Amino acid sequence: MMAAGGTVGEATAQEALDVLSSDPRAQVVDVRTRPEWMFVGLPALPGGKEPILLEWQVFPAMGVNIDFGDELAAICNDKDATIFFLCRSGVRSHAAAQRMIELGYTNCVNIVDGFEGPVDSDGHRGNVAGWKASGCPWRQS
Repeated sequence: MMAAGGTVGEATAQEALDVLSSDPRAQVVDVRTRPEWMFVGLPALPGGKEPILLEWQVFPAMGVNIDFGDELAAICNDKDATIFFLCRSGVRSHAAAQRMIELGYTNCVNIVDGFEGPVDSDGHRGNVAGWKASGCPWRQS
């Protein structure tokens, strides 16, 4: 699960939730877009923790946020803490985690199926895998 030797680690949503429950230094960085946070929902974290909301690709143009690394470092400067990265399906979050590894962060972990997971047989997300489908707590505004 954890990162080693300059590589991004991988975890399921439940594995991430377990670490977040036991490690006060652990963080979640939700790299989705503002509309996703507003309309799809946010992970509800244990112990009153709040996810760090920082777009990897900036809506609406969806270009990569070139300041992502600096912005996250300003919020979370503990380079050895476990940092879980979350997006819709695990692709953007992996890229964001890799960027932070390049900046010297040692324990960046991608939540592999993201918040909504892959599409099901009807073409819908949120039913097969990921944070929501795994039964991890979440909320909508």
